[in-house]
Amino acid sequence: MFDRLDDILLRYEEIMNQLSEPDAANDPERFRKLMKEQSDLAPIVEAYTKYKKAKQNIEDSLALLEEESDEEMRELAKEELNESKEAVEQLEQTLKILLLPKDPNDDKNVIVEIRAGAGGDEAALFAAEIYRMYVHYAEGRRWKVELAECEEIGIGGMKNVTFMINGQGAYSVMKYESGVHRVQRVPETESGGRIHTSTITVAVMPEAEEVDVQIDEKDIRIDVMRASGNGGQCVNTTDSAVRLTHYPTGIVIYSQTEKSQLQNKEKAFALLRAKLYDIECQKQHDAEAEARRSQIGTGDRSEKIRTYNFPQGRVTDHRINLTLYKLDKIMNGEIQEIIDACIAADQAAKLANMNE
Repeated sequence: MFDRLDDILLRYEEIMNQLSEPDAANDPERFRKLMKEQSDLAPIVEAYTKYKKAKQNIEDSLALLEEESDEEMRELAKEELNESKEAVEQLEQTLKILLLPKDPNDDKNVIVEIRAGAGGDEAALFAAEIYRMYVHYAEGRRWKVELAECEEIGIGGMKNVTFMINGQGAYSVMKYESGVHRVQRVPETESGGRIHTSTITVAVMPEAEEVDVQIDEKDIRIDVMRASGNGGQCVNTTDSAVRLTHYPTGIVIYSQTEKSQLQNKEKAFALLRAKLYDIECQKQHDAEAEARRSQIGTGDRSEKIRTYNFPQGRVTDHRINLTLYKLDKIMNGEIQEIIDACIAADQAAKLANMNE
């Protein structure tokens, strides 16, 4: 591990020297790549620098204990020694995590697709609430949310909704939201006061650039039409809606949220690229593909990652056995605690696999 860290430190110094050259910005693409690499390596270099300092402090403290006879100075050296040993242990763990293989999609924007599963209108209502939860979360992180497509029902629910989140590292955290989300509560339409269970599915896909996915024009049919639906935020009244049909996969994308046909077309192609890229990722990573399929699921009650129990005011993430009694705050977008716990569990599992 330390040979690799030394190599990273040398590479970081090399990058900093290149960035400080007078003509560094003359080649914008090279400059962008260097800045990106510098940003990626900076946390590792910072932790490694602190680690080396703590190791040096241990050596200095041990030397002082051998040479010093003054009891007060010896106590200070012992205190410094214990603090440095503790820092070394913590920093070793931090460095192991920082050196874990990084998901190449982590820095990408995401496209999120929410679909009502079992539960009829109640599932559609919950889908709309989860959509709003993610919007609040994204806004709290100063990420930009763009609605791409949705199908509303008259009572305020959504049968399905697809939206984009643009923000640094969006995929690295939002990917843990993929799966079946289950709600337990008394629906407003239930006169008998019985608790119902409904489900929705959430699929989180990294945004794909044109270089990631090549789409042949012969494989696409583009239809332009007037937007339709129940009105509201998801629909406009101009002849600007765009439908893409991808013949090889049968994927159909419908975009109608913008007033401009061109903007709807751009969104539709972004959605199509993301779906094709997601399919390709599944093919390339067979080990991940099974896990991904089980996360996205079919909307059945048995395939769940999280339960939102309204009568008890609790949210339980079944993957990590985490239960929080703060449902109101979570539904208002305060989901970082859950995501952090998922990230920690994921890192722990990867570290365990590396040590096997």
